[in-house]
Amino acid sequence: MLKLAGPRAAVRQLEPSLVAGSGDDERQCAHTQTLEEGGVLCAASRSPGDEDQLYFSSTRAHLIKHPCKKNIALYLGRQIFFTRDDFKSSLLPLSIPASMKVGTPEVTSAHIADSVLLLVVNQKIYIYDYEANSWNASIGIEHPVSHVSGDNCCYSGHPFCVDISNSVFAYLHGDQISQTNVYFSNTQGYRFQKFAYERQAELVGSLGGIFYFHSLSQVGVLLIDQGKARFGYSEHPLNSSFGLPFDYNGTLDILITPGQKGILIFWFEKSLLVSRNSGQLVYPVHVKEGPNTLYSSISEANITIHSVAANEYELAVLTQENNLYYCSLGILSSSLIKFAGQNLWSQEAALMFTDVGRVEILTPLPDSVFPAFDFQKCPVNIQAVLMDPQLQVDVCKAELLQGEFDNKMYTIDMNSKLELTALMIPRPGMSLVPLVMVSNPHSLGLQAIIYEGGYTYDGNTKHRLNISLRQQHHWGRADPNFTSSIKRPTGSTITLDIANKEISCVDLKPLTALISVGCDQEKKIVIQNEISACHKGILDPVGLQDNYSYVIEKEAYDPNFQGQKASEDLVVDYQYQKLGCPHLVYYNTPWKPVVELWREGKFQEVIKAEFVLLEVHGLFTYTYSLTAQTALCRAQPQNWTTIMENPGNKGPFAWNRENYVSCHDPDNDAPLRWPNVPYQILGGPTANKVIFDQRNGIYVFYVSIVDPYYSYCHLETTFSVYVYGAFPLSIIPATVTIIPLMVAMLLSVWLAYAVPKLLHTEKGLRFKGFWIHPCRRCRKACACFRGRCRVHQGSPAWS
Repeated sequence: MLKLAGPRAAVRQLEPSLVAGSGDDERQCAHTQTLEEGGVLCAASRSPGDEDQLYFSSTRAHLIKHPCKKNIALYLGRQIFFTRDDFKSSLLPLSIPASMKVGTPEVTSAHIADSVLLLVVNQKIYIYDYEANSWNASIGIEHPVSHVSGDNCCYSGHPFCVDISNSVFAYLHGDQISQTNVYFSNTQGYRFQKFAYERQAELVGSLGGIFYFHSLSQVGVLLIDQGKARFGYSEHPLNSSFGLPFDYNGTLDILITPGQKGILIFWFEKSLLVSRNSGQLVYPVHVKEGPNTLYSSISEANITIHSVAANEYELAVLTQENNLYYCSLGILSSSLIKFAGQNLWSQEAALMFTDVGRVEILTPLPDSVFPAFDFQKCPVNIQAVLMDPQLQVDVCKAELLQGEFDNKMYTIDMNSKLELTALMIPRPGMSLVPLVMVSNPHSLGLQAIIYEGGYTYDGNTKHRLNISLRQQHHWGRADPNFTSSIKRPTGSTITLDIANKEISCVDLKPLTALISVGCDQEKKIVIQNEISACHKGILDPVGLQDNYSYVIEKEAYDPNFQGQKASEDLVVDYQYQKLGCPHLVYYNTPWKPVVELWREGKFQEVIKAEFVLLEVHGLFTYTYSLTAQTALCRAQPQNWTTIMENPGNKGPFAWNRENYVSCHDPDNDAPLRWPNVPYQILGGPTANKVIFDQRNGIYVFYVSIVDPYYSYCHLETTFSVYVYGAFPLSIIPATVTIIPLMVAMLLSVWLAYAVPKLLHTEKGLRFKGFWIHPCRRCRKACACFRGRCRVHQGSPAWS
């Protein structure tokens, strides 16, 4: 884009010239040019010798418009132009720095991925970051490629939406599918890796394209063989078959319409086809010329397509015969309508939608003085053209179709549902047929109810629709062979349209919303803490916040989480801001934390799903009340050791819903070889609990919900407990005290039995007599002593 050298710039609007129209319609071609006031146009800082000017390989002009940022567009023709102001300013042809060493600067494909422009130049991919004004070469592609494909999500910054915009495929069109190399990037094309398509080696034919159909949550591969084409898909249940075959004439350009509705446009000079379900069914577009003439295809109508444009709801076609055609992309098929002949076509002309019902024919015009190009814009108001009596288009039957969900994004998590409402008002005396459809019925099911909801001031009936959405699995009405895997997050689009809507209802667009069947980012888990160590006065909350630290003995923890003693004690700084006051637990009582689900700051429920614990500092002075056998496991259960040993799991806290396999699952064929190992999963169908060793102190636990059928989110958190009531362990070994005690007890029992028996023998009598005489003397002495004491006590005075 040109940079203006002067301090001010002015846009000069040249005198508009009228374009021949039909009826009362007057369309103007605006020729704009940006000039420096009193100066000259300055190009970018690079000199022409430092850049290679790019050009498009096709003889037909293409125009790619950013679906989210309406002012950004790319024109592909003899010259390539990139605009950030909707072609309002004069532009220099797009060039790539010579330092990139692209060789032949021929562009065969392009895609705008969020804030970057991807170009396939000489079978390699280059990235132009138009915000930073920098060029880069993609990394990871080792074979020639000719095309890139991708999509953009305009709804929000939700991770599901971000993934859509970041996903890009690169491939070589026409290569044999069984041997071709396909590359995929989830970084907007900066870094690619090889994409492995299941059963690719078994497929027959050439590659016509590969696309990520987010509206269906499938990767679709277009196979071409002997003049026929069909789509194959990557995921259950569509991976077991192919889409219906269709005629493939020439090299079809494939246009994915914005909005993730699954609408595909296939076009060539003599062919125009459309699919409303991501390629599962592809059929030719009918052409209507006048009220009584209908052709079944473009070739039958004997017209030659030059340029095609589409938005979420409409399709426009410019032909070499100087005609403009238009049709609606509603739920049901409609025919192209021919507008009156006009002198609009040129070899460089391209179509684009500027708004609903607004089309522009854009033509670059070279300047006789400057190297920059200006742009001739011929706007067309579709609604005004359709009012031409010669077209004999019926009046729209509907007055209003609205819903608060239009152009919004929602999330349905596992076991959740969504309720939507809409309002429909027909014209007086008319009846409407509403039609609700989801793009991915394998994942998302719906139920719609319509009822009369009052009247307008004009007496028209208001019709209200209640639409209930939930996972197809939970409706219980679909065969398992029809539904997608419930473990896999998916997406779908819901569209509400009027089935018997006329083409004149241009402004009455369908209502659309994007549904992410996946993680609800507003969910989190909280550990119930009704009785804390601070509440009982064992710990002081003020002290915990004042750089509190505690020591873990080296005999009690392992930094590698393998249950081995450490070499030195560990000093831990307590994080009060994150953990709060520890929950109080008595050491000799089996314990299980109460996990609560919260959403948007509101309590939802107590979680009964399966979860796991791990002490974050490696403390291993606790075990579990159940073993694999007592937990009634059918297969060998997982544990933290097996999870950490798996090379695919990164870090010690990698146990989650994606790698968890229940030992109660009948499909789990791992043999139960060690039935006595502790069962380390809490919650779910078992009554498993944690049992602490005889040790008082603080434990900081990481908790993760691993049940894959509870939520698509990785629900995890950390919390602390304080274990109390354990007496200190004796310093003297237990054997040193137990053995003498047992000997003394046995000796006492033996003496109690042997002594009475020995006293009745001759030796016993002598032994008894020996002790009798000393006892008598002691008794006399004691008696004398007691007598003297009595005398002293009775004397009135003592001297």
